[in-house]
Amino acid sequence: MAPTLNIGIVAHVDAGKTSLTERLLFDTGAIDRLGRVDAGDTRTDTGRIERERGITVRAAVAPFTVGGTRVNLIDTPGHTDFVAEVERALAVLDGAVLVLSAVEGVQAHTRVLMRTLREAGLPALLFVNKTDRAGARPEGVLADVRRRLAPNALALGAVEEPGTPGARTVPFSLADPVFALRAAEVLAEHDDGLLAAVVDDLPLPPAAELAERLAAQTARGLVHPVLFGSAITGAGVDALISAVTGLLPAGGLGAEDPEDGGPRGTVFAVERAPSGEKTGYLRLFSGRLEPRARVAFDRADPGSPPHEGRITRLEVVGAETDRGRALTGGEIGRIGGPPGLRVGDRLGPPPPGARAARFARPSLESVARPVHAADAPRMHAALSALAEQDPLIRVRTVPGEGAAVLLYGEVQKEVIAATLAEDFGVKAVFEPGRTVHTEYVAGVGEAVETMDSQPQDGFWASIGLRVAPAAGEGVRFTREVELGALPAAFDRAIEETVHLALEQGLYGWPVAGCEVVLVRSGFSSVFSTAADFRALTPLVLMRALHRAGTRVHEPVHAFEADVPADALGPVTAALSRSGARVRESAPAGEKGGEWHLTGDLPARAAHPLQQSFPGLTGGEGVLVTRPVGGDPPRRPRTDGNPLDRAEYMIWLNNAGSRKG
Repeated sequence: MAPTLNIGIVAHVDAGKTSLTERLLFDTGAIDRLGRVDAGDTRTDTGRIERERGITVRAAVAPFTVGGTRVNLIDTPGHTDFVAEVERALAVLDGAVLVLSAVEGVQAHTRVLMRTLREAGLPALLFVNKTDRAGARPEGVLADVRRRLAPNALALGAVEEPGTPGARTVPFSLADPVFALRAAEVLAEHDDGLLAAVVDDLPLPPAAELAERLAAQTARGLVHPVLFGSAITGAGVDALISAVTGLLPAGGLGAEDPEDGGPRGTVFAVERAPSGEKTGYLRLFSGRLEPRARVAFDRADPGSPPHEGRITRLEVVGAETDRGRALTGGEIGRIGGPPGLRVGDRLGPPPPGARAARFARPSLESVARPVHAADAPRMHAALSALAEQDPLIRVRTVPGEGAAVLLYGEVQKEVIAATLAEDFGVKAVFEPGRTVHTEYVAGVGEAVETMDSQPQDGFWASIGLRVAPAAGEGVRFTREVELGALPAAFDRAIEETVHLALEQGLYGWPVAGCEVVLVRSGFSSVFSTAADFRALTPLVLMRALHRAGTRVHEPVHAFEADVPADALGPVTAALSRSGARVRESAPAGEKGGEWHLTGDLPARAAHPLQQSFPGLTGGEGVLVTRPVGGDPPRRPRTDGNPLDRAEYMIWLNNAGSRKG
């Protein structure tokens, strides 16, 4: 069976990523006609919104074959509002191609992506595109890459006549002593043998051995080869194809069968047909998945129960002519059948060494209202369907207001509104985004409610919970009671409800950095049901949380900006007015013509600053927090308010009536 290589194409918006994808497919014979972004007929941008706007919104998989290697190419969004889509793609890749523009060079989101690739341990090639455009400066971009992105960058070629339609790429050869020495100097940073040869002026290894060492270091992310070319003219693309198959490691993480023989994989994309039928894109890391197999998927969210289903449809991407065969480790398959399939679902445990890239969760929330009140149920159903494709959206119903949706930015909001109108026939109006805060536990609190101590409106359940601060951003649930003291369904009901209830803390914001310990439990073998434990848990948990206390924090974005020297004063003044804190400022660029600034700014100020100062970019993807001064802001509750028992019981009874 041919080796499979899964690569992603990532870039700052407008660097030419989708055009490069189209060129790769055309030059390898996967398509017989070049599509164009401005014409809306590219292979990977299939949605109406993508075609009309000329931007990529959803990750798309396109296969091609080079020699004996099958390549699954995943085109990802370039706009910062869709970083969650990029995150999911990176988690299933063997390597990536980071695209830069030869004109604009290293941009803010380029740095975000490069840092994320490095943190994920993914090998990456850098392709400097648009060398034929006026203003192209390949040598300057290469210098910027080494200074801002990767000091270990190694150019594999040069550009002749840059900035003209006749720009062409001249590849370097390791058989050339000059280039061989240059490559050896870069590789010597992580190769003691080469270091000795370079320092002592000894003969270098032959070209074939140098090529092997280059591939080995590229696969480990120790060196980043840089190639130049143009997706429009095709210049340099053949060299990129050779580098993809020659330098990036095929097979991915643990392509061999694990000891238990079970399949391991991740669902990284979900498509929904107009009929409602779901198709999931599953990257299988190891093992074997047979058609018609019955499988169990684990949810990505802690506390969410697994779900099972039968695979009723299985197509191996890149092997559509070989229908009916099993999916094997290293491959991507389109699967159908399990009704509860969602993005992030895992088949089996993660493979050894797997590291998922992590972007900050959305920091904006917008309330959507249907233009026609009668469309409210359809709007909620449509938003829930979209949340299955992007779990970070997190739709919640706000009584008397509408549906609140978590967002990364205004462009994403516009795309969701257009999708509702065009794909679901629902016109909706979105309110201006508001910042989503986070509550952190301040101390330790405990609450207990037993069946014999409850008021008249009590439940057939006994629960005791202790809440305490914990390291990290998540919520950890542990037990001090003996495992098995409760029936599994009751125990699971408590754990799932704890995670659900902590989406709204004392002030209505999600709670993070928290440990919840089950310290007491009890049940009636005759009367107790899981519903009793689900209903009682929020009351006990909120009482414990109230005793512990929480502090509300506002999300803060890290920013980087390159500012012309003559604009430094106005830009720093604007940052100061926005509440930003500049951590470092230093001259950058040639002859100190610009300054490089880094620091923090409140999430609420990031978008206005981006609009006011195109040269100043916030939201580099690292999310930190700081306490909010004054009275903590509150968010309307949607859980019946378990902080008030009477109000909660009314809500619970009404919810039961509606379900009935």
